Amino acid sequence: MSTTPTDHRVEPAQAGSTRLLFTYEVRREGHVVATLEGKQSAEGTIVETEVFPLSSVRGEAGLTRPFTFGSTEHARRFADEALVVFEYLNCTVT
Repeated sequence: MSTTPTDHRVEPAQAGSTRLLFTYEVRREGHVVATLEGKQSAEGTIVETEVFPLSSVRGEAGLTRPFTFGSTEHARRFADEALVVFEYLNCTVT
């Protein structure tokens, strides 16, 4: 899987600003089952996740949860490992 960037250097975000690091959408049988979005701010790096049950209706809110990390590298590793698990579960990652 090629979700790991070749350049791990990331400039810190300015105070009060947020910088998008990555975003992924996970689908199974054409249905969105999860989204992952990595963001960096002055407070740290956060991976925001939203998970939808297969029985959910389009437009229905999923279960959201932020995960905070001390570095962008740890956040990317978390996302990469989660995406590998979804692929083992026969999901498509975009």
